[in-house]
Amino acid sequence: MKLIVKIQCVLAAAALLCCASQVSAADIPEEYSTGGFFIGSQAYSFNRFTLFEAIEKNAMAGGKVIEFFPGQKISKDIDQGVGPGMSEENMQKVKDKLAQHGMKVVNFGVTGAGDEAGYRNIFEFCKKMDIRAFSCEPAKDHLPILDKLVKEYDVMVAIHNHPRRADDPNYWVWDPVAVYNAVKDLDSRIGAAADTGHWVRSGLNPVYGLKVLEGRVISSHMKDLHEFSAGGHDVPYGQGVSNVPALLDELKRQGFKGNISIEYEYNWDNSVPEVAQCIGFVRGYGTAKKY
Repeated sequence: MKLIVKIQCVLAAAALLCCASQVSAADIPEEYSTGGFFIGSQAYSFNRFTLFEAIEKNAMAGGKVIEFFPGQKISKDIDQGVGPGMSEENMQKVKDKLAQHGMKVVNFGVTGAGDEAGYRNIFEFCKKMDIRAFSCEPAKDHLPILDKLVKEYDVMVAIHNHPRRADDPNYWVWDPVAVYNAVKDLDSRIGAAADTGHWVRSGLNPVYGLKVLEGRVISSHMKDLHEFSAGGHDVPYGQGVSNVPALLDELKRQGFKGNISIEYEYNWDNSVPEVAQCIGFVRGYGTAKKY
């Protein structure tokens, strides 16, 4: 009996050690943080360039994490788009490029699918690339499929929002209340990719949006806009009307552990300095708060 108990204890200790040595897909290693947050570019900011160039530009701006967007050409020498269907060889080349710059891909999107098979392809791609989450704008009747697949793959799903569409009453994801009500009873790995700029363009206070989604913010496309209107464009953090310090305060209050993506949709050909200012703002925020 003592021998059995001893063996059981050894096996339990080994299991604990194994678990402790593994990082969940939901956890971003602390080495990739800046100012207390995991912040970097959405590669869509550099959609006029290849993925490899986007990685380089993100590194120049100080980003340690990056969000890929579907279809971006990998490099000038690799004529394949990012996403499901990438060859194993090209996936490895992308991983090598990230490692060269000490960078981690943490999100993929905005993407989507029409059925379970299509979503499964996205989950498979994210799993192979060790991507924590993907962002999408699903139909409500796709949520049971996503609820099933997050359990199977341990890849998170972040529901993204574009601005309100007055001519499309079926476009529901713009409203943080609707998103929260849709996901609150689903697996906790399904939540929101809170695009704060698009909330501003919808006439919503972005801090309010974060508060509504408390506990369900998987990631954020954080933007600071030059004016509170549908026509507001991106400016470096702290120079617009979005109250970025209050957004960061709210995310910290919630214990947010996801990524902030800078989707800078302005000055497309030369936005690295502005993206760098955004990252610098968060770095300074963290220094002031002692994160």
